Amino acid sequence: MSGTVNTPIESSLSLPLWRARPVATIAIAQLFGTSLWFSANSAADDLRHAWGLSVSDIGFLTNAVQLGFILGTLLFSLSGLADRFPASRIFVCCALLGAAFNASFAWFSKGLTSAAIFRFLVGLCLAGIYPIGMKLVVTWAPQRTGSALAYLVGMLTLGTALPQGMRSLGARWNWQEVIVCSSGLALFAALLIFLLGDGPHLRASNRGTARQFGVILQSFSSVKFRAAAFGYFGHMWELYTFWTLVPLLIARRSLQMSLHPFNVPGLAFVVIATGSLGCIIGGISSRRVGSAAAAAFSLALSGLCCLVFAAGWRTLPPLSLLILLLFWGAAVIADSPQFSALSAQACPPHLVGGALAIQNSIGFAITIVSIAIASGLFQRLGPDVAWLLLPGPILGLIGLYPQWRPGRAST
Repeated sequence: MSGTVNTPIESSLSLPLWRARPVATIAIAQLFGTSLWFSANSAADDLRHAWGLSVSDIGFLTNAVQLGFILGTLLFSLSGLADRFPASRIFVCCALLGAAFNASFAWFSKGLTSAAIFRFLVGLCLAGIYPIGMKLVVTWAPQRTGSALAYLVGMLTLGTALPQGMRSLGARWNWQEVIVCSSGLALFAALLIFLLGDGPHLRASNRGTARQFGVILQSFSSVKFRAAAFGYFGHMWELYTFWTLVPLLIARRSLQMSLHPFNVPGLAFVVIATGSLGCIIGGISSRRVGSAAAAAFSLALSGLCCLVFAAGWRTLPPLSLLILLLFWGAAVIADSPQFSALSAQACPPHLVGGALAIQNSIGFAITIVSIAIASGLFQRLGPDVAWLLLPGPILGLIGLYPQWRPGRAST
């Protein structure tokens, strides 16, 4: 019989798996693509021994990635590239290049300078993976941005922790092998997004507007966008510095000696990866209380964990300290997808890619300062550097206040 109409379920079943579950596909690609981010940190001990690096030198390598990411997001946002070309095409190209530069770091670096150059190039490519991945989610699921982005950022968090996990499981691998594994994962991420393509939403854009250099800065004229962005900036002061310090905090407190059979990379993986669960819980709660309230609660809980750790790390027993770090690891990232959702909802649809990119760019510029200060002072202050992270969540709550203050409708 001609003219047979397929039901939505039948149509979904007839699609390849990666198109039937687009948000899950993007999340997995984000997981594998962002494993490039902290791949060098998983090899920190080996690099310190091989090249005679200090803690501040490891922080310098981390900041090289952050600087590349900042310049990349500025390029994508201010030039309009993020909204001019298909998001999937940008993602694929950047994942392929990022995998190549990451592998080059592993095999061709001869010291801190050459390593920093390759890490900078990896950061440049990550600008086309993380924020562009968020835009991809919006093109597939604009009606549930907050919860969908929660899964995406959860995968970013797990991707950040992944090199530590690989290092822990492959304890006998040399550091080059661990890093090259991250490149292989990034190649698989490129394949997934190549097969998926762009979603049906937000495809049409005002190309004339997107091409005007710097027009994306007009997003800051919105009170809602400013509030989300300022909350995000406070959150970023804390987030990446915490992730950078986690292995150092564990080693300095000798938690791995008290909590067998874990080693430092294994404990660091667990603490950072807990953020994935925090993102998912935050995404679920955002459906009931709104993204602004969910972000505010996460910021407050993260700040409380930071305060308790800074005040009590000397006296808390190892198991209690690990539990505290797990709560901190879950809370420190749970607000990030909600900030992105709030920002995406507060700016014109044809500027979503650029607005998220410029917000990311400024936020990551803040991380450079925070990481440099904390890593530079760690050998002198030890875990007391946690006090330096506390202003982040406090100022973030103040900046976000116009969005979450009592009596204001949640978004």
